[in-house]
Amino acid sequence: MAEAIDVISNLTQAAALLDPTRLRLVEHLAEPHSAASLARKLKLPRQRVNYHLRELEKVGLVEMVEEKRRGNCIERIVRATARSYLIGPEALGRLGSEPGRVRDRLSSGYLIAVAARTIRDLAALRRRAESLGRRLATLTLETEIRFESSEARSAFAEELASVLAQLTVKYHRASSPSGRTFRFFVGGYPGVSAVSKEG
Repeated sequence: MAEAIDVISNLTQAAALLDPTRLRLVEHLAEPHSAASLARKLKLPRQRVNYHLRELEKVGLVEMVEEKRRGNCIERIVRATARSYLIGPEALGRLGSEPGRVRDRLSSGYLIAVAARTIRDLAALRRRAESLGRRLATLTLETEIRFESSEARSAFAEELASVLAQLTVKYHRASSPSGRTFRFFVGGYPGVSAVSKEG
């Protein structure tokens, strides 16, 4: 079964996925297809489709599901390895975003860098968990708040920071030999739908 989402961590995979023809092919490979069926669907030469599918398979974005005999030919049925993809910051090497390079911790740049680090870390942790046959323990909390004013937003941020500090003091055990460290971050940004209506 294909992954729900896969984080692309190297430049070779990113370049393969961003090629316009290959991107179209992967978009149509949520369900298994042969090169012939994709060629008909996308109105492309079968040889061209077959070439691109082989290249996508080489970099791990497409996998073979089965082989079917059609007359004297064997037809390979393939599908995408995930239903959706995200290009991780590590694919850009030293150009990838890192929180330590951003001085202003209240800036959108810092929030983006922390989110990018989270994607990178989760991709690595998930690969490790899968190789060990384990489930990755995570926690996601999400909500939307409509503030009456900027003063209310600032008050909320101060109260949230205070509560988080109290919880950290209560539960953090730096010297626990059997403990496991978890990283938490809280970020906030204007709702996208609100920005499009107001802007």
